[in-house]
Amino acid sequence: MIDGGEAIRKLALNVVRYTGLAPLAKPFVGGIGAILMLHRVTATPEKPDGVNRHLNIAPEFLDAVIADMKAHFYAFVTLDEAIERIKAGGKGGQFAAITADDAYRDNMTEALPVLEKHGAPITIYVAPGLINGVADLWWEVVEDIVSARDRLVLTTANGHPVTIDCSTPGKKIQAFARLHDHLTLEVREEDQRAVLRQLARSNGIELGERQGLLMNWDEIRAMAGHPLVTIGAHTVNHRNLKRLSQADARHEVDDVRRILQAELGEAPRHFAYPYGYVSAVGDREVGFARDAGYASAVTTRHGVLRAKHAGFLHALPRISVNGRYQSVAHIRTMLSGVTTPLANAGKMVVTI
Repeated sequence: MIDGGEAIRKLALNVVRYTGLAPLAKPFVGGIGAILMLHRVTATPEKPDGVNRHLNIAPEFLDAVIADMKAHFYAFVTLDEAIERIKAGGKGGQFAAITADDAYRDNMTEALPVLEKHGAPITIYVAPGLINGVADLWWEVVEDIVSARDRLVLTTANGHPVTIDCSTPGKKIQAFARLHDHLTLEVREEDQRAVLRQLARSNGIELGERQGLLMNWDEIRAMAGHPLVTIGAHTVNHRNLKRLSQADARHEVDDVRRILQAELGEAPRHFAYPYGYVSAVGDREVGFARDAGYASAVTTRHGVLRAKHAGFLHALPRISVNGRYQSVAHIRTMLSGVTTPLANAGKMVVTI
């Protein structure tokens, strides 16, 4: 959730854009297609200036991105068809598959009408624990804690209380980063929820149910029946698999298929690793997804698709369409393939 390299990436995007390099390079490095990654899509975010605002884009921007890509001859396909096109080496022209993580309700209320307008399919990755309320959207809770306080107390892993200043917008960003690191690096993954809830209580925040952000099961079932929608798996409890034991990680990857089949009547064919960055996904986790029988698995690594990804169907990169880069020109530059090696230490075929 924390991104210290945003300014550098925007500078690189603008340099590539204004030098005219992207369109010249695209025939050579543009690959065969791309998987787009969304989270929230709404014109009316509850906290438009909050630290999690990068997770949201406006429906109008999604509309503009799809229209621009179609004008540049991208075919929007299901994830099943995308996998077949990768296996075929990209025959049939450039393609794009749209995915969305976490099953936010606005995917149904605000994104779906845009997708229907364009006939563009989407795969929505669901973590049943988030839907059932046994797992938390902890990044939203942390934002609420920081937003509500000028000062808060954090009990560190060694048991010492630390006072954190949240009195200014800049201090709130720093406080969010500190709590983010505490929950994702210092606290065991299995203990994260209990620690989060204690942190909320000790700072006067009542959690309750976070109504409205995520779809419920009836809404997910309705979406699963829509001809443009595929439901994928996002682990049971949205946990960082790399921080779990082998048994617990396999439970997260394997049992989510059983849960979704019981709820929806069909086992998911596609999987998304929560977080998806280097400290969340490695060879072990890719093996778990492959062994579980998924046809594909996606990370959050930045990159376009290439024919060689036929050998890495359980470690596919995506292009993040998020609030940091709500510019069609930026997305066009990313799709050119120029930014793939820039973001991955020179690698052209991005896996893990």
